[in-house]
Amino acid sequence: MPRRMTGKTILSALLALTLPLSLGACATVPAQRAPEPVTVGIIGLNDFHGNLQPVARPLRVDDTMEVQAGGAAHLATAIDTLRARQENTLVISAGDLISASPLVSSLFLDEPTIGAMNRIGLDFNAVGNHEFDRGWRELKRLAEGGCEKLTMREPCAVEPDYAGAEFDFLAANVLAGPEIAAPDSKDGGTLFPGTAIRRFGAGERQVAVGIIGLTLEGTPDLVTPEGIAGLTFIDEAEAINAAAADLEADGVDAVVVAIHQGLVPDEQPDVFGCAAISGPLREILDRLNPGIDVVISGHTHRPYVCDYSTVDAARPMLVTSAAWGGQMLTDIALTIDPAGDRVIDKSARNLVIANDAGDAREGVLRPAARADIAAYVARYAAAAKEAETRPVGKLGGQAREIGIENALGNLIADAQLDATRSAGAQIALMNPGGIRADLIPADDGTLTFGQIYTVQPFGNTLITKTFTGAQLLEILRNQHADAGLSAGGSTVFAGSRGFAQVFERDPDDADGGYRFVSATFEGQPIDPAATYRVTMNSFLATGGDGFGTFAEGTDAVTGPVDLDAMEAYLDGEGVRALPAIDRITVID
Repeated sequence: MPRRMTGKTILSALLALTLPLSLGACATVPAQRAPEPVTVGIIGLNDFHGNLQPVARPLRVDDTMEVQAGGAAHLATAIDTLRARQENTLVISAGDLISASPLVSSLFLDEPTIGAMNRIGLDFNAVGNHEFDRGWRELKRLAEGGCEKLTMREPCAVEPDYAGAEFDFLAANVLAGPEIAAPDSKDGGTLFPGTAIRRFGAGERQVAVGIIGLTLEGTPDLVTPEGIAGLTFIDEAEAINAAAADLEADGVDAVVVAIHQGLVPDEQPDVFGCAAISGPLREILDRLNPGIDVVISGHTHRPYVCDYSTVDAARPMLVTSAAWGGQMLTDIALTIDPAGDRVIDKSARNLVIANDAGDAREGVLRPAARADIAAYVARYAAAAKEAETRPVGKLGGQAREIGIENALGNLIADAQLDATRSAGAQIALMNPGGIRADLIPADDGTLTFGQIYTVQPFGNTLITKTFTGAQLLEILRNQHADAGLSAGGSTVFAGSRGFAQVFERDPDDADGGYRFVSATFEGQPIDPAATYRVTMNSFLATGGDGFGTFAEGTDAVTGPVDLDAMEAYLDGEGVRALPAIDRITVID
C-alpha cells in the first residue's frame, strides 16, 4: 500500500513551496536541511519453547560446522550486545515462546520463561499455536499474572507473587467475543491487541514503527478444541492487510509483521541464507499489499533470511526466521527517512548464539552467560531437579523419532495400549506432533522422569473410544507422509503392537508424498462394519491435528495421563526392550 501523507509530510511540502518566496527577500538565509535518516534495530526470535537452558542437540550451521547453542543467559547477553549498537531497538518474538517446553519451564506452567523474557527485555510476542496448548484462559493468566489454578498443575509454585508479562502479546487474527476480548483491541474483537506502535526520536526526526502480530489460521487443528472455545482464527493475509491499513492511517513510517507461520526452504546449505521462498508462508506473502517492510516468521523451525523482492519487486519485504529454542537471533536494521515517512534501506542477518568454545566464525556469536538470568534459571532448575532426576525405568536402546515409523512412536503407543486395557482398548494411536524429543537412556539403560517428560510435555490424558471400522478407516485416510518419509513432515500415527498400516506414493501429490492404503488388526483387514476400541490422547480425542472423526467416537473412558502411562510401562526391575519397526509398510 502506498505511504499516506502524514502531517509531517504535508508540513515539509508546504515549507518547500513557501521557502522560495521568503528567500527572495533575504538571499542570505540558509536553506532548511532535511532531517537525517533514523535507524531502528529489530532483534527477532521465534519458537523459543521455554528453552531456558542450552539445547542439548547440536545446531548444524553448515556442512562443516555444528555448535552447542542457546540458553536464556547466553541469549540475554547477545541481545544486550545488539541493543547497545543501536540507539533505537525492538525485540520481537514470532510465537511459540512457551509450551512444548523442557521440564525446567513446563513443570512451572512456563512462568519462568515469561520471567526470563521480562528480564531480557522482550517487547512483543505474537501468539503461536503452542500459546494455546493449555487454553486461552491460562494464556491470559500467564500474560496478566495471578495464581488462579486453571490446569492440573499448581501455578506460582516458585514465585508466589507471579505478576505476568512486562511485554505485549499480539493476536491480530484471533477474534474473541466481547466478554473475553482485550479492552484495547480494535473493533472490540481480538483476544490480545493485534497491533502496536513504537515511536523513536523527537521533533522532525521522530519515526514510528508499527508492529502486527498473529498466529497461523490453522491453529485450531493443532490445539485442543475446548481450550479455544469462543475464539475464531481468521485468514492471515486478510488480517495483516487490514491491520497494516490501520497503522498507515495512524502515520507509521515502517510496518513489521511477526507471524507464527513459516517457509520451508529445502536443501539450504547453511543457517544464514535463503534457498527458496517456499512453504505455507509463501501463500500468505503473495497476498499481502505493498507496504510491509519486514516479516519475522516461525513455526517451521527453519532458519532463513529471504528477500521477497526476488519474486516480486513491488513488495521488497525481508522475511526472516531464527530456527528455534533460542539458538539463533535475527539482527535487522531499518533506515527510515523521517521527511519521506518511509524505509529507505533495510538489512537482516541471522546470528548463531553458541555457548561452546569452538572456532571463530562470522555469524556465530559466543556470548558469556548473563549472571542475573543464569541465577534466575538456576532457581527454577533447582526446584525441578528432584522430579527431573528421578529414575523411572530402563530401556534397551536409543529411541529416536526418525522416519514415519520409529521405535519411539511404537514404544509410546504400546505404553498407552497397556495403560488402557481395562477400558477395553485394542489399538492405540499416537500422533507424531506430540513427540517432542528423542529418548536416550544412560549406558545402563536408565531413563529419568525429566527425559520422558521432555518427550511428552503436554500433560494429555488418554481417552478410549469405540469406533466403527468405517470411522477408523476415515481417520487413517486423512494421514499423509512427505516425500522424504520424515517424522517432521508426517501426520502418520504410530500404532500399537498388533496394528499395521500400508502406504503408497500418492499420484495426486505434486510433491511426491505418500497416502494411506490399508490397515490390519491382528493380521485381519479393518472391517468397516465391525467396532474397535481405540485409545488416543485427549488432544486427538477432540479432533486435534485436523482429525475431526476422533471426536465422533462413543463410550469414552478417560484413562491416566500419557506421561504416567509411559512411566508405568518402563517401571520394573528389568529392561524394557525397544519395539520392532515392522508396523508400517511403504510401497513406492
